[in-house]
Amino acid sequence: MAEGGRSFYEHDDRFGGFSHKKHKGRGPFRAKMFSEGPNRYRKGGYGPNPRSRFEDEDGDVAMSDAYDLSHSRFAPYSRGGKRRDERPGNTKEKHHVGVHIDNSSHKRVEGNDDQKSWFKVTIPHGKKYDQAWLMNVLQRACSVPFTAIQYHCDQSRAHFYVDDPSASKALKQVSRKCTDRDNFKITVLTRPCAPPFNSKEMKDEDIEHFKNCMQKRYDGSQQALDMKDLRSDPDLIANRVDLILGRRSNMHAMLQIIEDNVPELLALDISKNKLFKLDDMSSVHNKAPNLKILNLSNNQLKTDRELDKIKGLKLEELWLEGNPLCHSFRDKNMYISAVRERFPKLLRLDGHELPPPITFDVESPTVLPPCKGSYLGNDEIKVLILRFLQQYYTIYDGEDRQGLLNVYHDEACCSLSIPHVQGQNPSRSSLGEYFKDSRNIRKLRDPTIRLKLLKHKRLNVVGFLNELPRTQHDLNSFVVGCCCSICELNTLLCFVVNGIFKEVEGQSRDSVRAFSRTFIAMPGTDGGLLLVNDEQFIRNATTEEIRKAFATPAPTPSSSPVPALASGPQDMIQAFVLFSGMNAEWSHKCLQDNGWDFEQAAQIFLKLKAEGKIPEVAFIK
Repeated sequence: MAEGGRSFYEHDDRFGGFSHKKHKGRGPFRAKMFSEGPNRYRKGGYGPNPRSRFEDEDGDVAMSDAYDLSHSRFAPYSRGGKRRDERPGNTKEKHHVGVHIDNSSHKRVEGNDDQKSWFKVTIPHGKKYDQAWLMNVLQRACSVPFTAIQYHCDQSRAHFYVDDPSASKALKQVSRKCTDRDNFKITVLTRPCAPPFNSKEMKDEDIEHFKNCMQKRYDGSQQALDMKDLRSDPDLIANRVDLILGRRSNMHAMLQIIEDNVPELLALDISKNKLFKLDDMSSVHNKAPNLKILNLSNNQLKTDRELDKIKGLKLEELWLEGNPLCHSFRDKNMYISAVRERFPKLLRLDGHELPPPITFDVESPTVLPPCKGSYLGNDEIKVLILRFLQQYYTIYDGEDRQGLLNVYHDEACCSLSIPHVQGQNPSRSSLGEYFKDSRNIRKLRDPTIRLKLLKHKRLNVVGFLNELPRTQHDLNSFVVGCCCSICELNTLLCFVVNGIFKEVEGQSRDSVRAFSRTFIAMPGTDGGLLLVNDEQFIRNATTEEIRKAFATPAPTPSSSPVPALASGPQDMIQAFVLFSGMNAEWSHKCLQDNGWDFEQAAQIFLKLKAEGKIPEVAFIK
């Protein structure tokens, strides 16, 4: 069967319909042979040329007369001779296959007004997103308000329906304009479709018969509902009610009756109902939130992925035997593991006891907790790292990065990588200028190329950094994590910097990027740090990161007793704001009073803060 319940043996407009005559060695999905076309072209072998068509339309020459000539033209691909139904003595009625069916099929398409107003929206890889989060993102980005109908997931995709053409168009326009938390762009696909519900809705009298049937099958003492082999129920047959739980309207009706009458239901048996998918049961955890026992045995479920549709249930007992999916596993342990992955609290499977699950009472969070601030160990390391970052990025964002030669060790190593997206050409992405130098080991398997892209020696490292686009880093966005010393002699320091920067030249001017940079350093001769390893990962900033980037306004004079800012090294002030937590004006005063010596200003700040001599106004931003 094809999509939408249509058979592949129906008429197809492309070939003018299938002939009823069978031909040896040819399957049902064949195109028509030349001699199988409409009867008026069979004798001559060739179709009408443009002139003959115009003549026929003008009424000058009849097509039937033109092809009744005694001498036909040479047709190298025709069968030759007369067809069996054209031989003398054969009086069988000729069938012109396809003409009548064609017209009816066109009428059927043109008359389907519902399909013109309904659209199916698909989000590839949308299953990984929380439904509420995804709907909120799309609603904010979409210029037309919409109502998502029947949200559900199919394999890795998320689907829902809208009944407004303008909403469908607006959703299509926001495709790949929103990003998720991992900075992947969200694709939105739309297409016209039939109404998402069964057009043959249940009649009120049928629903009443269905309700009476369910009442007879309900065991109040066990709070159990037996809906096994529903179609053969004698009461339904007597009342001529055709109920199939595989039909969407029937399944929805059953779940609605459960919600309205027995929401405390504990056990449900829907075995022997020929169910091949569970999409229409996706809301069962809302309709029967206390359901603990579910019998799905002897149906037609072919894959364990169908269980994802109902994994919101907190089942303790499940029956699946008699379904094709039970034979898709190599052994029993894999079968149990796959089922328990969806239902971690399951105690019995197909009537067999399972080992007690290892669970925790604390529910796992649905969203990641907010990122915490910098962690720099103790104050001594904090001063050392922040002073280094301020000096490093002052040079890095300058006109000439040759000044970084004094920052790297003679044997230093450096590498850069960008994200790898399956199926996308990285060289054509917005990060294409970094592609040739990307050392993403998830993509690169050749050890020779890996070694080539690893920059070794101080001169090579600084030369490589000097070729990268000119940048401006937002020091207020920096989050620094210190791993402290990584060897027994405390001679190496590892710390990671995450932040935002924008490019200030070239084709990608003003493009906002996010980066994560891991530094491994050793003590330098001047009391600072000397880098031995530098690993940088660059990606496109998310929508939220772009909104917050460079949002801190430049310092302005105020009514504070601190003097207005003079022209000073703004990068050092920003670094001191990040270090101390004071506002820009007080940070400027502290640096200015200490001769713009960052380390000395930091030590004075820590001393005065410990003594409680810094007023609260200094920390008001």
